[in-house]
Amino acid sequence: MIDMAEGKPSSPKLVRDLMSVGVLTCSPDTSIVELTRILLEKELEGAVVLDDQGHAAGVVSRDDLVGAYAEEDYAELTAEDVMQDSVPQVPPDIPLSAAAKIMQDQGVRIVFMMHHAGGIEYPAAMLSYTHLLRHLAAEDGADLADLGIEAARESPLETFIRRRNEARRRAGYGE
Repeated sequence: MIDMAEGKPSSPKLVRDLMSVGVLTCSPDTSIVELTRILLEKELEGAVVLDDQGHAAGVVSRDDLVGAYAEEDYAELTAEDVMQDSVPQVPPDIPLSAAAKIMQDQGVRIVFMMHHAGGIEYPAAMLSYTHLLRHLAAEDGADLADLGIEAARESPLETFIRRRNEARRRAGYGE
């Protein structure tokens, strides 16, 4: 691996250096049509399905949605109908090469870093084939500035305002 800043070999990067913090979640009864629109709009690989207790119940990936498209009644299907019943996980402190091997061995294109609190396990971050390929193709550190635990993120207030404004636009109200 090459240190982009200095052009010399460096130690392997860890999952936490490339993961995206924040994971799209949905309920089991979310329409796959709605979920597909959100994944495409946000350029995401998948979403974690949370049960009514807030526990991670499964994952819906783009592959699952393409598979559902073959069904005659696909427009009526929900996340629960097409989800994988497990959530593929890796710890954030393993090398990216190990995560890539785990993904290949498990036949998944996306893995999650889970957070455990108050008896609930929920997704905190994700790593996908897209992350790994972006790292492979990166010419310098700027190509990856939006990824990893140190990436700049919206403040909670900025996130609230953005989501509120998006909801207002969808509802037909002005900002």
